[in-house]
Amino acid sequence: MAHENMVLKSIEIPNGGRCVDIFMRPDATFGFEEFRRDTEDARGWFPIGNHGARIFRTEEDAFNEALSKVPWLGDAGGDAGPSG
Repeated sequence: MAHENMVLKSIEIPNGGRCVDIFMRPDATFGFEEFRRDTEDARGWFPIGNHGARIFRTEEDAFNEALSKVPWLGDAGGDAGPSG
């Protein structure tokens, strides 16, 4: 049986080349990951931050840690917070 994370928020930089997903796991813990994609590569998004395995008790904790680890996030609309 496959377990999939539910993305709660996805924030992209304006050019669409990077994003951060804030997600909830099936066990009700939270996490985040930074991804990139190249427009000339049709394979899609690739994780680049190595943050996906980190575990947080709340969405807000995951979001705040993402803000501290991903330099462009606040400038890309990430300052709206987990519910914004």
